[in-house]
Amino acid sequence: MKFRAVLLATALTVLPATVLTVLPAAPAAAANILANPGFESGLSGWSCPSDAQAVSSPVHGGTRALRATPQGSDFARCQQVVTVKPGTTYELSAWVQGDYVFLGATGTGVSASTWGAPGGQWGQLRTSFTTGAGTTSVTIHVNGWYGQGAYVADDVVLDGPGGTPDTQAPTTPGNLTVGGATSSSLSLSWNASTDDVGVARYEVSRDNAAPVAVTGTSYQATGLAASTTYRFKVRACDAAGNCSPYGSEASGTTTAGGGGGGGGLPKRVLVGYLHASFANGSGYVRMSDVPDEWDVINLAFGEPTSVTSGDIRFRQCPAAECPNVESEADFIAAIRAKQARGKKVLISIGGQNGQVQLTTAAARDKFVESVGAIIDRYGLDGLDIDFEGHSLYLNPGDTNLANPTTPVVVNLISALKSLKSRYGARFTLTMAPETFFVQLGYQFYGPGPNGAADNRSASYLPVIHAMRDDLTLLHVQDYNSGPIKGLDDQYHTMGGHDFHVAMTDMLLAGFPIMGNAANRFPPLRQDQVAIGLPASVNAGNGFTAVAEVHKALDCLTKGSNCGTYRPRGLYPDLRGLMAWSINWDRFNGNEFSRSHRAYLNALG
Repeated sequence: MKFRAVLLATALTVLPATVLTVLPAAPAAAANILANPGFESGLSGWSCPSDAQAVSSPVHGGTRALRATPQGSDFARCQQVVTVKPGTTYELSAWVQGDYVFLGATGTGVSASTWGAPGGQWGQLRTSFTTGAGTTSVTIHVNGWYGQGAYVADDVVLDGPGGTPDTQAPTTPGNLTVGGATSSSLSLSWNASTDDVGVARYEVSRDNAAPVAVTGTSYQATGLAASTTYRFKVRACDAAGNCSPYGSEASGTTTAGGGGGGGGLPKRVLVGYLHASFANGSGYVRMSDVPDEWDVINLAFGEPTSVTSGDIRFRQCPAAECPNVESEADFIAAIRAKQARGKKVLISIGGQNGQVQLTTAAARDKFVESVGAIIDRYGLDGLDIDFEGHSLYLNPGDTNLANPTTPVVVNLISALKSLKSRYGARFTLTMAPETFFVQLGYQFYGPGPNGAADNRSASYLPVIHAMRDDLTLLHVQDYNSGPIKGLDDQYHTMGGHDFHVAMTDMLLAGFPIMGNAANRFPPLRQDQVAIGLPASVNAGNGFTAVAEVHKALDCLTKGSNCGTYRPRGLYPDLRGLMAWSINWDRFNGNEFSRSHRAYLNALG
């Protein structure tokens, strides 16, 4: 803190004199060439850090204002590139609140800045600048300062004539190379465009898919399948949105292997949940009677002694509910027999009734201890996370995918890493979230910038992201779901093949969280993803007929039988299917396991 205070004092002494007027709120009136100057359209037109928000209070004019908080070495700058005329004087102003708020403009021959500290009142910052003979654009910025609190800005005005729009694209970057192969990633590098001074970003396209924006001249492609060749190409774009043609393609091949643990599974898998602790009207199925079509058997469910205890317990279905339940000794012997045939048997935690909130370190540690005890008692291969309801959520301001701060998320990640460390490479980890907790993140993430969204929205994403190197399978429940917007910006509804194609494509292509390209959920490996389905019409809303499921698999793996939604790429190594449940499948004459096992075998 002492070091930062010295930096701040030094910085303030070299800044130009401040023109700050503290006045009652009043609407700004000037010729204004900025886009979305009052943040009425959210952050549209502005480039801001991931935690910046358009808030409804406090505001200076209209219904929205910008709020952002400096963090660490970042001072939460929001900026906008504006086309201007050379040799012209411009007036720049903004209404602000907070401690040490800065307003300025930079560009060729332009460097203007002013600051103020109006605290909790609205104060207006003003400065001016004259563009040089070669100046065609400037970057307007507003920001806070290191170690200070949040600032608010509204009604930003750049008063002056607009310039001629820039329509000239940068030159194409060259010498793209691909190397640094691992089983799940490749490293790319290229030569900068010769117009590098005008390049705002580079865009990398993999296998002709939608491009990913990159600020430098290198990129790490992650979430790739092992032993797979990928093609890449790069182009350069300026701040006005003009992009060069793509350069020549380059290709690279990932190495063999691949992370995720739980080795020994076949290329295509069927995952099923076994009602091991209850009957649910479908009838009890003994472990020894589980059909051989199932590769992964999830024991449903381990549940907590209370929502926040972290103390997970599992018991076999009581005889009063399941008259044909086997003894524990027979149950364990049947598990061993399944494992001897290459099957994985996991304990699934949660379910519809098993709310698990690891709000404290004590609950986290109890979770690790109690889950480990279940795995050891029955000799299981690992763990399935089926948290539903209110188990996971995101607190306000928790917007960074890679660095979550909400205790229930942070503690779950820590607990899973501890269990992985305890059991090593043989540990099988799967997850079965609902679409609400994953794909909804394309639109909503936690409570959102205005605090009005459901705080559970997409709250699985930081857990999946943190565990992606240890995750064996993610099988999102493509059922019991409302309409979800896909990467085509259209809503898709469950029950048909298009829904499964759109939802799966989001996992394998990746997607910007809340549409923010700077906060992106990276794609998973193909071998980590399976499609979650109800085994019959009795098992859940959104049952999909066998033929429709096979259309979805054809579209995703071969590019044939697609409907209105076209995936961003082909995914020949998609791992398989998950069903709720083995019991409901038997109740329905084993249609799911027999029909889909035969299809997966033919798919190769």
